[in-house]
Amino acid sequence: MTFDPVDTGRAKEARQRHTRFLLASSGLALAVIVVSRAVLLPFVLALVIAYVLTPLVAWVEARRVSRALAVVLVYVVVLGAMGVFLRFAAPRVGQELANLRRELPALAQAVRTQWVPAVQQRLRNAGFGPEAKLAETAPEPRVGREHDRPSGDEGEPAGTVVARPRSDGSFGIELMGPLAVTPSKGGGYVIEPLRESREAAFDLDKMVADFAGKSLLYAQHNALEIVKVGRDILAGVSRFFFVFGLTLMLAAYMMLTRERIVGFFVSLARPSDRASLYELLARIDRGLSGVVRGQLIICLVNGVLSAVGFGLIGLKYWPVLALLATVFSLIPIFGSIVSAIPAVALGLTQSVGTAVFALGWILGIHQLEANLLNPKIMGDAAKLHPVLVVFSLLVGEHFFHTVGALLAVPSMSIAQSVFTHVRSRIQAADPEMSHELVGSLPPPPSDTA
Repeated sequence: MTFDPVDTGRAKEARQRHTRFLLASSGLALAVIVVSRAVLLPFVLALVIAYVLTPLVAWVEARRVSRALAVVLVYVVVLGAMGVFLRFAAPRVGQELANLRRELPALAQAVRTQWVPAVQQRLRNAGFGPEAKLAETAPEPRVGREHDRPSGDEGEPAGTVVARPRSDGSFGIELMGPLAVTPSKGGGYVIEPLRESREAAFDLDKMVADFAGKSLLYAQHNALEIVKVGRDILAGVSRFFFVFGLTLMLAAYMMLTRERIVGFFVSLARPSDRASLYELLARIDRGLSGVVRGQLIICLVNGVLSAVGFGLIGLKYWPVLALLATVFSLIPIFGSIVSAIPAVALGLTQSVGTAVFALGWILGIHQLEANLLNPKIMGDAAKLHPVLVVFSLLVGEHFFHTVGALLAVPSMSIAQSVFTHVRSRIQAADPEMSHELVGSLPPPPSDTA
C-alpha cells in the first residue's frame, strides 16, 4: 500500500472546509436565536414538554399503537388529569387566596405592633441592644368633637391649629375638630371645618341617579381608555390560547420526528466521530432525565406530602401553601427554603406548636427527598455537586431572573455531561494520562476500623 500525499492533502482540506462550514452555520444559527429570542418561548416550552412526555409516548407505542395515536392518547390523559385537578382544586385555592388577601392587613398589623416590639424587647433584655428607655413621643393629634378636647381648649373653635411645646424644645401640632381637606385652585390644600349635611341619610332614587350619571360621564370622557383595556384583555386571552395550542403542536411534531431530529444533528459530524456523538447524547439524556423528569416527580410528591401534613395539623390556607411547595420545588434548594417561610410564619399566627410541627414536617419531607427519592428517581447519572447547583442558580437568576433559575440546573447538567464526555475521550486517547490522574488522587477511605 503506497502513501499518496495528494490524497492526504485533499482529505485534510476537506476536513478544514467541513469545520469552517460548521462554525459558520453555528454562528448564523446563534445569531438567528439572539435576534428572534422574543418569540422563542413556544419552542422552548415545546422542547421541554416533548422531552418530558417522550417516555410515556414510547411506552404506549410499545403496546402496538401508532406513534401519532400514542401522542394523542398521552395528551388526552395528561390534559384531562390537569383539567380534573383544576376543576376540583381551583375553587378551593381561589377561596383560600381571597381569605388570605383579606387577612393580610391584620397579619401585617400584628407583625408591626406585637411581633417586632417583642423581638426588640427580647434582644434588649439579652444585652444585644441599648437599655430599654421610654422614648418621648409626640402627643397624637386629636381629631374629634368638642367633648373630645382636653381641658382648657373649650374656647377653641373647630378647625383651630394648636401648637403645644414639648420637653425637647419642639412643638406638636394639633388640629382641633372634624376637618375637611380639599385641593386648592392655586395649588396645595385647604383645611376647613367639616360641615355636617342636613340632608336625608339614605335616598335610593338619588343614589341610583347619581351612580348612573357618573357612570355615563366617566364612560363619555374615558371611552378610549375603556376600549384599550378591553382590547388588551382580549389580546392577552387570545395570545395565551394561541401560544398554548402552538406549543402543543410543536411538541407533538418533535415527539413524532424525534429520530429525524437526532439524526440531523448526528449527520453534521464526520462518520468517524458519530459513535462518540451518540455516546455524548446518551450521556446528556441520562443526566437530564434525572434533573427534569425526576424533579417533576419529586415536585408532585413534595406537594402531596405537604398537603397531607398541613391539613392534619389544621394549618390555615394549607391548599395554597401546598401549591406553593409544589411550584417552588422546581427550583432546587432555594425553592424549598422560600416555600417553607410562609408555612412557618402562618403557623406562628396560630401557635408555636403548629409552627414547629410545620417546620419539622418540611424538614422530614426534604430528608426523605434527599435520602430516598433523589437516588431512586434521579439516579447516579443526574447527580450534581451542591456547589455547582448553587452557583448555576445564582448565575441563572442574576442574568435571566425566574426563567434563568428554572433552566440553570438543566443547563449545568448538560455542561457537566459534555465535560465528562470530553474528559473520558482525552483519557481514552492517552492511557498514561489516565493512570497518572488516578495515581495522583488520595486513596479512598477504608470501611474497616
